Amino acid sequence: MRAYRVAYDGRAYHGFQRQPSLPTVEGALFDALADHGIEFEDAPPGYAAAGRTDAGVSALAQTIAFDAPAWLSPHAFTAYLPEDVHVWASTPVPEDFHATHHARWREYTYLLHAPSDDPERRAEIEARLAGEHDFHNLAAADAGTVRDLTVRSDRTGEYLRVRVRAGGFPRQLVRRLLGLYDRVLRGDRDLAFVDRVLAPEPLPGPEGFPPAPAYPLVLTEVNYDQSFDPEPEAVEAARTVFERRARADRTRAAVGRTLQQGIGGSTGDNP
Repeated sequence: MRAYRVAYDGRAYHGFQRQPSLPTVEGALFDALADHGIEFEDAPPGYAAAGRTDAGVSALAQTIAFDAPAWLSPHAFTAYLPEDVHVWASTPVPEDFHATHHARWREYTYLLHAPSDDPERRAEIEARLAGEHDFHNLAAADAGTVRDLTVRSDRTGEYLRVRVRAGGFPRQLVRRLLGLYDRVLRGDRDLAFVDRVLAPEPLPGPEGFPPAPAYPLVLTEVNYDQSFDPEPEAVEAARTVFERRARADRTRAAVGRTLQQGIGGSTGDNP
């Protein structure tokens, strides 16, 4: 058995889990294994993944494990993957290893656009959300909603990096929690609303709110007893590709700013 770390830009995918006729990250991974000549029916022997990220969510440390051939290095695995999916580290694991059940904790990072904020209000929001609560008003699930969360943040330019850590997360919990976090931070709701959301009583329909957008969310860590060995060649290839993609995104953002700033004004010097 071998476990692999997988990084991906999730914007082009309908989530991680394989779905018929839809592009998914797991589907891309299975296609790459098939292209390598690795035969399996539904999934490779012993296969499991750390989690199922939603459509549009990215990952730095998604983890999969299965009974892999000895020659399947991260760099070799990536050879048949799309540009936005890279395997960059691996480690041998025991035969009974399960990438879902043996994870000690998971951490998601959300890049929240907040050019300015009140640090004291932010700290109070995080203090109220942290600890063990029943997050039934924030999860798209009927069971397993009691979780012990760590919530912390730091600033990088115009963005807050909000990190949420727990042993596991019910579906949509992180994104709904960030939707609440954003509303209270901006002052659309008062601090007491956090306590109302965490109360045993269900929220009335008008007080509910949809999940925050998926694309700023990244699965940044899945922690196991095992440590992973980054493969230098695979790491360099992944960094090169993601930097090129980041540069293209910055260029698209510059085009958007040009359009936004130019609407209704001068389009520049006459030729």
